[in-house]
Amino acid sequence: MRKIGFDSEKYLLEQSTYILERVQQYDKLYLEFGGKLIGDKHAKRVLPGFDEDAKIKLLHTLKDSVEIIICVYAGDIERNKVREDYGITYDQDVLRLIDEYRAYDISVNSVLITRYAGQPTAKVFMTKLERSGIKVSTHSEIAGYPTNVGAVMGENGFAQNPYITTTKPIVVVTAPGPSSGKLATCLNQMYHENKLGNKVGYAKFETFPVWNLPLKHPVNIAYEAATVDLKDVNMIDNYHYEAYGKVAINYNRDIETFPVIKSIIEQITGKESVYQSPTDMGVNRLKSGITDDAIVQEAARQEIIRRSFIVENDYKKGLADEDSVAHMRVMLEETKLKKEDRAPVLPARSYAKQLQEKLNSTNNQAVIAIELQTGEMITGRTTTLMDSSAAAILNSLKKLANIADQIDLLSPVILQTIQRLKTDDLNSRVPTLTVDEVLIALAISAVTNPTSELAYKQLPQLQDTKAHSTVIVNRANEQTFKKLGIDMTSDAEYPTENLYYN
Repeated sequence: MRKIGFDSEKYLLEQSTYILERVQQYDKLYLEFGGKLIGDKHAKRVLPGFDEDAKIKLLHTLKDSVEIIICVYAGDIERNKVREDYGITYDQDVLRLIDEYRAYDISVNSVLITRYAGQPTAKVFMTKLERSGIKVSTHSEIAGYPTNVGAVMGENGFAQNPYITTTKPIVVVTAPGPSSGKLATCLNQMYHENKLGNKVGYAKFETFPVWNLPLKHPVNIAYEAATVDLKDVNMIDNYHYEAYGKVAINYNRDIETFPVIKSIIEQITGKESVYQSPTDMGVNRLKSGITDDAIVQEAARQEIIRRSFIVENDYKKGLADEDSVAHMRVMLEETKLKKEDRAPVLPARSYAKQLQEKLNSTNNQAVIAIELQTGEMITGRTTTLMDSSAAAILNSLKKLANIADQIDLLSPVILQTIQRLKTDDLNSRVPTLTVDEVLIALAISAVTNPTSELAYKQLPQLQDTKAHSTVIVNRANEQTFKKLGIDMTSDAEYPTENLYYN
């Protein structure tokens, strides 16, 4: 069973109380939300017991006082940037987020396209939103932002970007991912609010790094691993230490830009800022929910290893640079971790090596190992009928249902018929069946076959398990693993030499 080291209810109570205390100081508070408002799977992995939807549930308790502005950088839309944990592009994620917020009865004010310069794909997306009844605004890039305070506060700065009319005391500014322009949006809104005579404030809700955990705590290092592509580095907040004599942790971008951001806020409000450090700007009370630090530390170490696999895979696909790979290796050395410390890695590689020797082959052998909640390790390999992902899932379901290994859950005749459909009628050059195809066959068989039904009912037991593949898993299987709640990693090796079908 999964060990729990975090109390979400305790955390939510303290977090909501603290946000309300901050709101009371202003007529309106612009609250920049970092990380994921919904489906924060990184937090769930490093803080066992954390509710991945904790932040949206927090806002639901404040729904009468909250409205949301969703920011998305036009460049991210243009290059089809993908959200890693869901495998969907940022523009699609904006649509998903709007649906999710509405389901929680939280008001979505509008979508803001930041640093917009007429990008064609962004323009199409804006039209789609507008025709769906969603209010859309655009902000142009401000030359010199944020370091050139004079330019930012001048007529070609915040003044050129429109004010988004808001009516509630808490305006949450969020985004599908980092570097979407959330801070600039908050400051732009504050600029216009001040012109209207409103008393407004700014605060930041960043989940990670956790400001009151040690700099080298695995949770904070795991955050650095998660943002390795952004070159974020955790640091001691020297402004906080100078002001209060207390150690607090923040990351380099916030610390480096703090004097400038503080100056901008002071020029907007005409008053000395209440913030003496970037940590002061935060409202995060995450540490209050940690109930077992040892469990949390181990989970965070596993996340560091997981991220190292992701970065190497991204490098192989051309999505990451050598610096990111090198940085991850340094983090593994720093934490004295090896990739093999992830439980399913060695069983998968060992079985693949056995197959290679048995077949007297030098080709990569596609094997997946799944660590069940019981700690048992189940493997699956690619055969003429199905790929390793499908085989590993079926083998796991049989184990969970106590079905003997020699019993077929699905008739080979049925599987071969599906294969012929793929190759003969749908003209696929890849005959092996994927997880989706095999699970659909299993679901159909479960209607008439009690053994298949027994296995089918075990699917929820795969939630929160770990898996490792000896080859890069295709996109379709990767997404199915995520939907099943299986945490998958893979070695940075393609299963074949085919460029397109990999």
